[in-house]
Amino acid sequence: MLLYKIINMQIVIVFILIIIFSNASNADIGKETGLEIPRYVSLKSNDANIRVGPSKNYPIEIKYIKKNYPLKILEEYEEWRKVEDFKKNIGWIHKSLISGNRTGIILSKDNKNINLVNTLGGNVIGEIGKGNIVNVEKCKTNWCLVSKENFRGWIHKKYIWGVKEKEIIKISFFQRFEDLYWNSINLVKRIQKKD
Repeated sequence: MLLYKIINMQIVIVFILIIIFSNASNADIGKETGLEIPRYVSLKSNDANIRVGPSKNYPIEIKYIKKNYPLKILEEYEEWRKVEDFKKNIGWIHKSLISGNRTGIILSKDNKNINLVNTLGGNVIGEIGKGNIVNVEKCKTNWCLVSKENFRGWIHKKYIWGVKEKEIIKISFFQRFEDLYWNSINLVKRIQKKD
């Protein structure tokens, strides 16, 4: 019975890998940069204008005054990028005002602080409040390592605007297989406990 469950688990892992690799190949590509669309970026300075259209001739829609503020690029047109912020505001920004540095904004539906842990499944080492901008250092499937000033810890990805749902950031290719392996081992252990 256990051998049957393990074989089924291996089949599930193979299908998961097929889905992961097929999703990666379905991404849209920007016409100007050849980079994936949509993608997340951040502001380079404390003074950036979002315009109604892709030119300085268009009126300013929003003025951002926070360096490292995360934005999502939706389209590319020559030197301009159509972006969206976490409040769903959309407009155009010149490419010289954005950076590839990854940042995120902390989200919380009930306005509670979000726990930071020292390692996945580890101890709580601090809290961070809604609306804070954090540096996104790396992300696994469901968790991201974030930092702000002298604080650094892991946070569940659902509390961060600025990363895609299943996006992997600065994790080695082999880390994905290791995570799948340990997740399948944990699942087998849970199934054994039920039997």
